[in-house]
Amino acid sequence: MLKKDMVEYYAKRAETYEEIYTRPEREDELVTLQVRVQELLEGHDVLELGCGTGFWTKELAASAKSVTATDINPEVMKLAQAKGFPADKVQFAVADAFNLQLDRPYTAVFFGFLWSHIAREDQNKFLLHLREKVGSNALMVMLDNSYVEGSSTTIARTDLLGNTFQHRRLPGAPHGDRYEILKNFPSDSNLRKRLASDTRDLRILRMEHYWLLNCRLK
Repeated sequence: MLKKDMVEYYAKRAETYEEIYTRPEREDELVTLQVRVQELLEGHDVLELGCGTGFWTKELAASAKSVTATDINPEVMKLAQAKGFPADKVQFAVADAFNLQLDRPYTAVFFGFLWSHIAREDQNKFLLHLREKVGSNALMVMLDNSYVEGSSTTIARTDLLGNTFQHRRLPGAPHGDRYEILKNFPSDSNLRKRLASDTRDLRILRMEHYWLLNCRLK
């Protein structure tokens, strides 16, 4: 389950969130991810979790058969809806990724920058819930950040279970307006270990600033 303060942080940051995609040192990797996501999800009925401002919804819609873009934050989702996606291909719904109530089948599930915000102790429970809702053999695609010294926000602390946390401030916010955000940076070996019992055909594309994983739910 995502913490309330983290949900609040991303809601308040929504207007400026996509600025992270304009960093020049990440541009080439971002293009690679966009192409790969479109290739992987071509022709699928996709359930997107944590769609945020709709940046990745656009990439999904370019090749998928259909997309249901969901987010727990209605304020953030309004920005995605304002981008004018075709209604016959992209639909939006407020939904909690940890308590999904689906009314149609999907052949694939996609989430970008969500896995890093799931506590290590909750990851297997999340995967079990996902498999229960979308079914075995569904394609699962996720992408997230790699930790880069000097580029990523410094890790402020690590808890006893190995979860790492960052301290973040909102752009233009008062000096005291600080949020502690759960942000894990798993290695390839950690990802394989975590997903081994719940997935098959797992593949990882690791780059300097990002990683992408695709697999099938068992």
